[in-house]
Amino acid sequence: MRAIQIISFALCCVVFSQKAPAQNITFNVQANKPIAEVQPAMWGIFFEDINFAADGGLYAELVKNRSFEFFSPLMGWKEVKNENATGKILIENRGTASENNPRFAHLIVDASIGSFGISNEGFRGMGVKEGEEYNFSILIRNDQNSPVSLFVELVNSEGNKIGECKLDNFTPGWKKYSASFICKATNAKAKLNVLFQGKGALDIDMVSLFPHNTWKNRPNGLRSDLVQLLYDLKPGFIRFPGGCIVEGRDLANRYQWKNTVGKVEDRKLIVNRWNTEFSHRSAPDYFQSYGLGFYEYFQLAEDLGAEPLPIINCGMACQYNTGEVVPINQLDPYIQDMLDLVEFANGDVTTKWGKLRAEMGHPTPFNLKMMGVGNEQWDEQYIERYKLVAKALNEKYPNVKLIASSGPSPDGDRFDYLWKQLRGLGGDFVDEHYYQSPEWFYKNASRYDNYDTKGPKVFAGEYASHTKGGTAPESRNNWEAALSEAALMTGLERNAAVVQMASYAPLLAHVDAWQWNPNLIWFDNLRSFGTVNYYVQKAFANNKGTNVVPVLRDNQIIEGKDSLFASAVIDKKTNELIMKLVNANSSSKTVDISVQGVSINAKFVTAEVLQAESMADYNTLDFPFKIKPKAISIKASGKNLALTLNGHSFYVLKVKYK
Repeated sequence: MRAIQIISFALCCVVFSQKAPAQNITFNVQANKPIAEVQPAMWGIFFEDINFAADGGLYAELVKNRSFEFFSPLMGWKEVKNENATGKILIENRGTASENNPRFAHLIVDASIGSFGISNEGFRGMGVKEGEEYNFSILIRNDQNSPVSLFVELVNSEGNKIGECKLDNFTPGWKKYSASFICKATNAKAKLNVLFQGKGALDIDMVSLFPHNTWKNRPNGLRSDLVQLLYDLKPGFIRFPGGCIVEGRDLANRYQWKNTVGKVEDRKLIVNRWNTEFSHRSAPDYFQSYGLGFYEYFQLAEDLGAEPLPIINCGMACQYNTGEVVPINQLDPYIQDMLDLVEFANGDVTTKWGKLRAEMGHPTPFNLKMMGVGNEQWDEQYIERYKLVAKALNEKYPNVKLIASSGPSPDGDRFDYLWKQLRGLGGDFVDEHYYQSPEWFYKNASRYDNYDTKGPKVFAGEYASHTKGGTAPESRNNWEAALSEAALMTGLERNAAVVQMASYAPLLAHVDAWQWNPNLIWFDNLRSFGTVNYYVQKAFANNKGTNVVPVLRDNQIIEGKDSLFASAVIDKKTNELIMKLVNANSSSKTVDISVQGVSINAKFVTAEVLQAESMADYNTLDFPFKIKPKAISIKASGKNLALTLNGHSFYVLKVKYK
């Protein structure tokens, strides 16, 4: 995530002409002349644990700091005493006896009357719904055979009880105890009380509360409404776990996939790199429990019908933070991590890591086909490490394609150097990132028209149009930004021979706990919605077709003249011609579309338009569908279609052909 480059107002005036043409504009679609295949993985999604996207977001766990491993062990917890009860809480550390989860809470309880325990605040509260079932679990060790009972209470923001259950008969040695209850009221800011009654001492760890209603009802699973929004995008791939989170502020805090698999209680929590990245959006309670780990990422990709695209650290921390690098002669463990990840994803159950995957519940391979080497690394130190990584991966797994970095910016000396080096190395993909102004997006709709189709392919791995927006964080996801993204995406689609994957970034953001905006999907503890940018992404991903075909105006590609942008594909599976049309001008444009080379069926022409009353309009949690696609009718006669493109609008046309 990098600062937005500002484009001058003068450039804006060049790109957008406000003068309407004197006569209708004709677009010629050569539907019988496919020029490039559209890859099945063309339009995907980028996941990074930023903005509380994992813990507190996609990962449905409601308890924060469930294993007392935050820097402040009782962060998120508060001592609770009722009536005349007393007690103490001690945090004990097992050290090397349990390196990944060393801490637990030792409770001394004196509550013959009343109760003593702890209360958890959740992630900016706990979102719970009336009539739904919630599953509580806890690890308890009662080596002193203390006659103590546990009362679990879910209370709303006013402190009223809205759910409860009871556990007792705790035995010596660590053991998991579970119970379920039905919530009696909906509340976005509920809390969980874990209260003990009786007299004695015991140990607790891994305190957990999950909704039963997770995606596919998997225990300890993912938040179903958020996954449904992802599923509806029909993504061709899912890139994970980032992003800058791959690098870490330093190498000690980098993302290490082996710490995220196996039993949940054995996964090693670390601080999230976005915890203190931005002083104006500091989040001291932002950690990574890794309940959502690499196994769950692979499983999610499979659920979405998307190709998994993991990005792995290549021995380099974030160059904007510490810039740490591992010495070249110590790079082998990093390379081995990459080799082992392929074995975890694809290996036979007789292999070490394939066996672990099977033990976790997935004996069949995940069919990993590609992997990213680092995130936004640059300069000679990256190329030096990339060469060693590529050599090892290509020797052992030649069918796994590698994605290389072009740095954090879409141009400049670093960008040019990396592209030159990677062309010479014959790489598979080069990852380009651009967080830029709407003017830049319009100007760069033709960016890939002159790229070498025989060189490495382009992965537009992170992009988003950045506007000033208003006071609300969601306001930067406005129609001005989304329309410019649609224009750029026509250029990506038109150049599918070069650009073979693309993903907006970031993906998810909690309205009460975000660090970065704009974002594709916003949510709170109970609700979620797709931004207008989401609907642009969905329009392309749900209508990607199989082959690009030319759409021309005066025998030229349509890339901004009169502020119009267009691309076209055919779908050989459904015999459909699909066009995307953008009018970035404030005035309407009348377009005649001549379809050449095929016979169209005028009875089967559908169209949707996406537009807003104001360029500053955006969707919100209270008005999630303020801007959404609307079906319209168009005139069709013979091989011609007539359409008036409203000012500041985006259209998708689908035409059946023979």
